[in-house]
Amino acid sequence: MKESSGNVIGFRMTGKLTDADYKAVAPEFEDGIKKFGKIRLLWLLQDFKGWEAKAAWDDYEYWRKYGKGIERIAIVGNKRWEEWMTKLAKLFMKGGVKYFDDSQLEDAWTWVHEGASK
Repeated sequence: MKESSGNVIGFRMTGKLTDADYKAVAPEFEDGIKKFGKIRLLWLLQDFKGWEAKAAWDDYEYWRKYGKGIERIAIVGNKRWEEWMTKLAKLFMKGGVKYFDDSQLEDAWTWVHEGASK
């Protein structure tokens, strides 16, 4: 997303996440962590339908592989289960995880950028 800068990376997710989607973002995660040590993410969920089976496993593998390199995550959506998913993510992530309603997108960008590397 155009608001991404420094160690902050934003992704727009629509439909169902696939294995190919995870393979597409891996280089950005790896490059960001290599360059900055820690990255921050903003996930904008629009008409998000969840994960395909292989992608659900990829999600687990990504948390295992990159979790220590992720400092903060803003999840922006408009469904109750997305907010619940954010609360669940807090159990597995040492950094900050915060849910924002889609009407609060600017607030989410502000929060995820606070104190970020340039």
